[in-house]
Amino acid sequence: MEDLLTVARTTYRPLECRPDSYRGWYQQGQLCWLEGNVDEALLCYHRALEYYPNDYWAWYHLAIAHEKLGHVDEAITAYQRACAIGPENYWSWYDQGCLYMEVLQVYTQAIACFEKALAAQPNDYWAIYRQGECWRLLGRQDRAVTAYDRALEFRPGDYWCWYRRGDALQAWGKPEAALASYDQALNAKPNDFWAWYQRGNTLASLGNYPAAIAAFTQALIDAPDDAETWYAQARCLAQIGDGQGAFRSLEKAIALDPLTYFPQAETAPCFTPLRSLASWENLQQLAQPTQA
Repeated sequence: MEDLLTVARTTYRPLECRPDSYRGWYQQGQLCWLEGNVDEALLCYHRALEYYPNDYWAWYHLAIAHEKLGHVDEAITAYQRACAIGPENYWSWYDQGCLYMEVLQVYTQAIACFEKALAAQPNDYWAIYRQGECWRLLGRQDRAVTAYDRALEFRPGDYWCWYRRGDALQAWGKPEAALASYDQALNAKPNDFWAWYQRGNTLASLGNYPAAIAAFTQALIDAPDDAETWYAQARCLAQIGDGQGAFRSLEKAIALDPLTYFPQAETAPCFTPLRSLASWENLQQLAQPTQA
């Protein structure tokens, strides 16, 4: 990067009086972008387009600059111009799809953009994976799983694809298949909190409370201050009749987030046997300072 900037500065010193050509404005825009001067880069790309209005790369970089500055509508317009000029170019379709997905949350439009990107690069993992994400967020879990399966053909050990595939299968009402996906995610990242946590939730939904407790224990190694995991573990311990273990986990959850978990514990049927114990008052005392 340093060598590139040195060459650029040497090249553009004669342009201190401002460029007077497309190439001069475009290259100065690239230099400004490299230096982090996005506003100036934006101006340069606009000036370049005055000379050459149908240049794909100037429109594409203009879109990126607008996006960087938070100008979402202007970025979309610039991406669309780039796509109209170079409809077979992957990048303007892919980046436009990411903007629709991540910022605007217009998932159907994002899917259409990723489909165009895949027409240019059919084996691109990221466009396929992001299509899966859009389908999942639209509630079309069947389409999401199909996309994840296709993405995994290109990156079979990818953590995020296995993890989100598990989420989609869980939402689709297929907990056994979801569990297998979370296990694959853990093969990629053995100490990952979220995969262990979701594995615990899935096992609990299947009534396999001992295995769920073990999964939550693993999750808590990475995130010992996660109140939700302590509470989920407490529920599982209560389900197998381990009152002391349930009380200890519940105590942790309430100490971390009393406003959320003490009211839930007061009404959860699985904790009914614990509420008759004198030690339940200890949990009330944990919650009282916050409630007051």
